[in-house]
Amino acid sequence: MIQLIAGGKGAGKTKTLIALANASVKNSEGHVVFIDDDRRHIFDLSHDVRFVETVNYPLSNYREFVGFVCGILSQDNDIVEVFIDGLSNVIKNIDNDGIVKLLKKFEQLNESHNVSFVASINCELDSLPEEAKKYVK
Repeated sequence: MIQLIAGGKGAGKTKTLIALANASVKNSEGHVVFIDDDRRHIFDLSHDVRFVETVNYPLSNYREFVGFVCGILSQDNDIVEVFIDGLSNVIKNIDNDGIVKLLKKFEQLNESHNVSFVASINCELDSLPEEAKKYVK
């Protein structure tokens, strides 16, 4: 499953993402990862969720981020779900084309590793490319 949570600033995307991650870790047989660009919400997450902060990693485009995620997946074969808070904060230079390509890579990783991805992005639904809108729930 690939899911995108889109909305403007203050729309409650992070709160929703944290609730989903906490629920997932309770109901999952595998490991759950939460990726964020800072540590603001680390204490809102269950201690069973693996928290990864990206501030010290120079992730400037979707390719670098896919490599980063693949590195995380390669170290733990039990990961079943990855949550990403604020794609445009985690990946410094992501445009609509990059969003579409990233979501396609997530699809490939979902098929090959059976890992679900849920990501939030700070933009209104109308601003997303058509290919990305099918992932918005």
